[in-house]
Amino acid sequence: MEKSLLVISLLVPILFSVLLFHVEKATAFRISQDGSEAWGYVEVRPKAHMFWWHYRSPYRTQDPDKPWPIVLWLQGGPGASGVGIGNFQEVGPLDTFLKPRNSTWLKKADLLFVDNPVGSGYSFVEDLKLLVETDDENAEDLTTLLIQIFNRNVTLQKSPLYIVAESYGGKFAVTLGLSALKAIEAGTLKLKLGGIALGDSWISPEDFVVSWGPLLKDVSRLDYDGLQKSNSLVLQIKEQLQTGKFAAARDSWSTLENVISSNSNNVDFYNFLLDSAMDPLSLTASELKQEIAIKRYSRYLSSLKPGGKGDIGSLMDGIIKRKLKIIPENVTWGGQSNYVFDAMSGDFMRPRIKEVDELLAKGVNVTVYNGQVDLICATKGTEAWVEKLKWSGLRTFLSMDRTPLYCGDQSTRGFSKSYKNFQFYWILGAGHFVPVDQPCLALEMIGSITKSPAAA
Repeated sequence: MEKSLLVISLLVPILFSVLLFHVEKATAFRISQDGSEAWGYVEVRPKAHMFWWHYRSPYRTQDPDKPWPIVLWLQGGPGASGVGIGNFQEVGPLDTFLKPRNSTWLKKADLLFVDNPVGSGYSFVEDLKLLVETDDENAEDLTTLLIQIFNRNVTLQKSPLYIVAESYGGKFAVTLGLSALKAIEAGTLKLKLGGIALGDSWISPEDFVVSWGPLLKDVSRLDYDGLQKSNSLVLQIKEQLQTGKFAAARDSWSTLENVISSNSNNVDFYNFLLDSAMDPLSLTASELKQEIAIKRYSRYLSSLKPGGKGDIGSLMDGIIKRKLKIIPENVTWGGQSNYVFDAMSGDFMRPRIKEVDELLAKGVNVTVYNGQVDLICATKGTEAWVEKLKWSGLRTFLSMDRTPLYCGDQSTRGFSKSYKNFQFYWILGAGHFVPVDQPCLALEMIGSITKSPAAA
């Protein structure tokens, strides 16, 4: 561990630089001496504290004709930590061993990670009654946070913000997008919204659960009996959703996951080519049997290695907490995440297709990208909800040919197509965590989505 600390202190001295401290009524934050990092808390409501962490890209340019973008990364769950998972396990400058990540998205944009909703990661509430219960409530909190961060920083205001989401974070992204636009139009938020990207996003729970059984039957992971058991529960979920029984539908969803697991010998919901015990980024089969299915979302992308070295929990409650210096002693990383998930039980299965339509109608650039072998947010389900859009350009989009994508060689890594302000990426060989499974293509994709001056 001492050797790792020495290496990282030489490669990324910002981790150990002298910091400046500033406190105001609603915000406590620190900024590095060279200005390349800043982080802090925003009290989005009395006694509800949301944590954020901004990285200024070393590749940032100052050409006003080609503005440097900022990516706001929103994690899933609900209850998972963007500051921890998205940052150290997916797209941030360092991995969980505190070694530089060659595929960091800082090569194309600034990065802003947020622990949302309050109660996720380092964010916390002083009273559990203050946890949000809906995506819209969380969007209001996030809008308050953006106002605090952007309204006082003219440099950030010049950069278009791209909201990039993964998993349940997609529902946060579309509701935040609409909330932010409303605040921008009202003049209360000084921000340019560049677009929204939905990665393997839980936009239409019904379409995803409908896709699971047939998909797994087609790839021989379920037999006919397993498919019938799955379809029976799917019919129950559809009826519950049609009658507005969203909390009951979530319970049925949990039961469906368990039925599929038991009939597929524990298929990995984040990569259907694997058993859950095979993928180091998801729960093991033994853990799955011990955990209630709905709790997995707040624990996904778990430790790469057991023990302290490389373990995300040990990292966040150890050296990172000491570096940040403003995390309260009694706050542990992810300590309230399960409460976050439970508080949102009534909204978990609610679709957000309508919000995507509203964003498209307002001219917002919307990108959807999906990993080929994801199950929880399967491409089959994503395509199904896209076809339900009322967007005027849908028919033309669906009739268009796809463009093959490459990265570094002539192997096909994916496909894409776009029409007007809507774009879709099919990422081959990737599961739920596209930046982890296809880092090269994901980096090129984010450069294209954000129109980064650093894009090839």
